[in-house]
Amino acid sequence: MTRTYRHWALGLGLGALGGGLFATLNLPLPWMLGALSATISASLSGWSPKVPQHLRTAMIAVLGLMLGSAFAPDLLDRIGRWAGSMAVLLAAMVVTTALVVVYLRRVAGMDTVTAFFAGAPGGINEMVLAGTELGGDERGIALSHSLRILLIVFTVPFGYRLIAHIHSVPMAQSMGRLMDLGLRDALVLAGCAVIGAALARLARLPAWPLTGPMIASAGLHLAGLTLSRPPAELVILAQVVIGASIGSRFRGLRWGEVAMMARPALGATAIMLVISAGAAALLALGSGLPFPALLLAFVPGGIAEMCLVALALGQDVAFVSTHHVVRVVLVIMLAPLAFRLLARKGRPS
Repeated sequence: MTRTYRHWALGLGLGALGGGLFATLNLPLPWMLGALSATISASLSGWSPKVPQHLRTAMIAVLGLMLGSAFAPDLLDRIGRWAGSMAVLLAAMVVTTALVVVYLRRVAGMDTVTAFFAGAPGGINEMVLAGTELGGDERGIALSHSLRILLIVFTVPFGYRLIAHIHSVPMAQSMGRLMDLGLRDALVLAGCAVIGAALARLARLPAWPLTGPMIASAGLHLAGLTLSRPPAELVILAQVVIGASIGSRFRGLRWGEVAMMARPALGATAIMLVISAGAAALLALGSGLPFPALLLAFVPGGIAEMCLVALALGQDVAFVSTHHVVRVVLVIMLAPLAFRLLARKGRPS
């Protein structure tokens, strides 16, 4: 048990130090990217940083509350415009998956099952479970998705700063401070987190620690029953924990192993970014929706990670989070079915 505590202390300590360094250097999304950088470097250097699962679950619930707080009552007047972007997202997702699967088969030499579930832009856990059950390489699928999220989370914030000159919004400015959170608001947030997560888990929703609190919080905010939102200090802690947890996934690996996967991962990520950017640009021209928000909504990073990027860059968090939840739900539901249908069609009669 003492050894476990040491690994936890290492993971969280390195995460906080990395986040603090990135914040001092005024880098984009500093607390998450700094924590990720520090822990992934330690993991690949033979150390064993870890993050307590219960703490990660709690911090993901905090992000769910934060996302739900973006669903203000006036959103109901705009949500009807999202049908077109959802349809374009679905089309872009199908094209992206097909191209990435072909790329992973021909360039990376992956078998069909591994390539399919490594290329389908769903949740890591769900794609690993489904792919392994059908005979895919568990480690290859997990590493492909981890590198996808890692590359996208790093690429997008720096790209926005360098190309679009969009800088991060101070967290305290967008979320408020802990000292300003009243007891009633704190109880409302805690209730949304606990009840929402419990109901989402019973309903077997994907990413239930995130989607449950988000739906509960969104319902209260849409109804105009509360204006409460998690304070900046708690959201910063959530970023450190999530960044450290991503970096900790790489423990047990070595730089050489990751380098071997870097080429196919870079190629797959490039395909995803190009298709997402192209679809977002075309839709922005035809619909008048802002390209920065569309790009964040279409790029297939992790739900929590991309919504944090949207929050940090001052984009429409409700728009971005809704699109990512829809993407993940659709992939989880349709990917195993689509693979079985394609496999059956490919068998000789």
